[in-house]
Amino acid sequence: MSDIDIDFCYERREEVIEYVKQKYGSNSVCQIITFGTMAARAVVRDVGRVLKMSYGYVDKIAKLIPTQAKNLDDALATVKELKELSEMDETHRRLIRYARVLEGLARHSSTHAAGVVIAPGELTDHIPLYKTKDGDITTQYEMNVLDDVGMLKMDFLGLRTLTVIQHAVEAVRQKGVDIDINKIPLDDPKVYELFAKGQTVGIFQFESSGMQEYLKKLKPNRIEDLFAMNALYRPGPMAMIDDFIDRKYGRKKIEYLHPRLESILHNTYGIIVYQEQVMRIASDLAGYTLGGADLLRRAMGKKKKEEMEKQRGLFVQGCKKNDISEQKALEIFSYMEEFAKYGFNKSHSACYSVVAYQTAYLKVYYPAEFMAATISSEMGSSDRVTILLEECRNMKIEVLPPDVNESGWDFVVSEGRIRFGLGAVKNVGKGAVEAIVKEREKEGPYKTIFELARRVQQSSVNKKVFESLAEAGAFDSLEGTRAQLYAAVEAAVEFGQKTRKSNGNVNQSALFDFDNDEELEIPEPTLPQVADWKKSEVLSREKNILGFFLSGHPLDRYRDEVAAFATVSVDRAAELKDQAPVRMCGIISDMKTHMDRKNRTMAFFRLEDFTGGLEGIAFSDPYENYRALLHIDSMVVISGKINIREGADPKLIVNEVFSLEEARKKFTKNLVLSFDTDKVGKELLDEVRELLDENRGDIPLYLNVKTAGNGSYMLKSRSIKIKPSLELVEKLREKVGRQNVWVGG
Repeated sequence: MSDIDIDFCYERREEVIEYVKQKYGSNSVCQIITFGTMAARAVVRDVGRVLKMSYGYVDKIAKLIPTQAKNLDDALATVKELKELSEMDETHRRLIRYARVLEGLARHSSTHAAGVVIAPGELTDHIPLYKTKDGDITTQYEMNVLDDVGMLKMDFLGLRTLTVIQHAVEAVRQKGVDIDINKIPLDDPKVYELFAKGQTVGIFQFESSGMQEYLKKLKPNRIEDLFAMNALYRPGPMAMIDDFIDRKYGRKKIEYLHPRLESILHNTYGIIVYQEQVMRIASDLAGYTLGGADLLRRAMGKKKKEEMEKQRGLFVQGCKKNDISEQKALEIFSYMEEFAKYGFNKSHSACYSVVAYQTAYLKVYYPAEFMAATISSEMGSSDRVTILLEECRNMKIEVLPPDVNESGWDFVVSEGRIRFGLGAVKNVGKGAVEAIVKEREKEGPYKTIFELARRVQQSSVNKKVFESLAEAGAFDSLEGTRAQLYAAVEAAVEFGQKTRKSNGNVNQSALFDFDNDEELEIPEPTLPQVADWKKSEVLSREKNILGFFLSGHPLDRYRDEVAAFATVSVDRAAELKDQAPVRMCGIISDMKTHMDRKNRTMAFFRLEDFTGGLEGIAFSDPYENYRALLHIDSMVVISGKINIREGADPKLIVNEVFSLEEARKKFTKNLVLSFDTDKVGKELLDEVRELLDENRGDIPLYLNVKTAGNGSYMLKSRSIKIKPSLELVEKLREKVGRQNVWVGG
C-alpha cells in the first residue's frame, strides 16, 4: 500500500487520532512502534560501560568512528588509529569484538512520532501488538515490515507552522479582517519580493542562511520556483541549484535530450528535479503504466543493480515502440538514473512550498500578527525567541514587555505592537496566568502590586511568581519602579494573605465575629524607597528570567561594530563546517574555569550576540593570554574556530580575544559619514571637520552625500584619514545622528 502522509496543527493532532479510532473502531487503529538500534558509536559506548571502562576514554574511541561510516567494520577499514586501538590489548579487543556482534540490534522501543495503522478489521487478525509502559497499544512490527504485510500506514504529523498560521489568521480576524488562507493569490509580487530579498526568518522551509543566499540569486517570481528550490536545497541536488538559476535567466541554454522531454521538464528548465518527472518520462516515452513507472523510480532511488538492468531493457524496448532509437533511449535512461538518486517527491515539495508561501503572505501583509504567533510557538526555546525578536527589530515591529494588565499566555498584537506573553516568563505557570487574566477580565485592570496580591489569591500565584513578574517588567504598568516593586513582593504577598478576596470567597468579618456584613478594610502598605536599578541590572534580570534581553541589549550601542567585525552571527554557527575559522562579536554572559590535565586553567563561557548564544572554550594558552578580557559582561571580539560534533551544539574554540576598542583599531577598514545637503549647515560641518582633524590616523573616510533630487554619492576623502576610536564615533553620532555614522569592517 502507498503511504499516506498528512500534517495537522500540532495542538489538535490528538483529536484526529481520536476521530480515526471512533470512525474505524479502536480495535482497528493503533500507532506504530519504532526501535532505537545500536549504531556504531552508541554500541561502543554501551559495551565500554559494561566493561567498566572510563566513559571519557570510551567516548574518545567512539568519536574516532566517522559519522559517514556504514558500520563498525567500515570504520575499522578506514581509520588507522581505530584499527590500532582494537588490537592494543585484550580489553580493547573485547570492546570491538562485542560491539561488532551487537551493532544493529534493537536497543529500545518507542512510539513512532506520526505513524498510525488502520486495519480493515481487528488489528489482531493481521499483526501482533505491543503494550508500552504507559499502557498505550502499538504495533509489534516496525513500519517497513508493515509495508511487507500489506497494512495501510498513515503519517499524522503535528506541524508547528500550521498552528502558527491558524493563530495568525485568528489574530487578524479579531481586527475585523476575515481571510481564507487557502484562497490567497499565489502570484503576489510583494510576497515573491520577500523571498527574493532573502528575508525569510520565520518562513517555513526557507529560513537557513544558505537558502537565503540562493533565494537572492534565484529571485523567485512564481510558485513553481519555490517548489523547485524546496526540492533542490538538500545534499546532492544542491549542486544543481546554480545551473537551475542560470537556465532560468538564460545564462545557460535549456536543452532536452529528446523533444518529448520538453513538456515534462520545461517548468524546471530542462533539469529533472522531481520523482514524478522520472515516472512521466517512463510513461510518456517508454509506455510504462504509472504503477510500473513507480517501480522504476523505487529501483533507481534504491540503486538495486539487478532490478536496474531489468528496467533498462524494458525502457529501451518501450522507447523503440515510440520510434526512439536504442542509443537515445540508453542516454535518456542514464540521465534519469543520475537524477533519480536525488529526485524529490513533487507533491511533498509543492505542499510545503504552498505552506511557506502562506507564511510569507502573512509576514508581508500582517507582520505583527504573524511574528506574534511565531514567537508564541517557539516560547520553549530562548535561542529561537532571540532570533525572532531580532527579526522584529529589523522589521521595525516594537515588542513590549509582558504586562499583567494586558498580557495573556501567548504573545498578542496591541495597536501594531507585539505584547509579550506571560507564558514566556520563568516560574510562571498556566494556573497563575489564568488566575491573573480571569480576575482582570472580571474586575478590571490592576493599579498596584498590593491590589493584585489582594485580588488574585491563588496558590499558584506565590512569592516566586511575583518576583519573576517584577524582574520581567510585567508590573511596569503598576505604581512604582521595577526596583520598588521587586522589593515590595514579600509585603504584597503577606498583604494578600491577610485581606479578603474581592469576590467574597473568604468572609473576613466572620473571623473577627462581626455581627453585621461590615467588611474589614486593611490599608495597602506603601512602596519601599529604594534606588532604581541601573540599565545593566534591568537587562541582566530580564535575561535571567526570560532567557534573553528584551527592553534592550548590552550591545545596542555597538550594532555597527558587531555587523562590521563579526564574520558570522551566533545563529548561523551550526550551518558552518567543523573547524571553520570565524570571528564572532558578543558579550560574555556566563563563565566557569576548570583545571586541565596539566593542572593549567582553562575556561568555558557563553558568548551572546543579538541572535542568541553559544558555548566558547578557551584552552589554557589562550586563557592565560586573554584572561583580562574573559569575564562576565565583557564585550569582546573573538577569533577562533567552530567545533561541530554529531548531536551536539556548535562550540567556539578561542584563538584570540580583542576588546571592542582593540577590534576597532585592528579590523576597521573605513568610517562613513552620511549627510543630507538640505539639512546640514556650515557650522555643523566645521564642528565635524574639527573633530576629524583631532583624530587623524590611517583609516579612510567616506562621505555619503544625499542631494535634493534624491541623488546619493559616495565620496572618498583625499585629505582626511582618521583613527576610529569609540570616543570619536560616539561624538560624531551625537552631532549628525547615530544612523548617519557607521564603521566598515
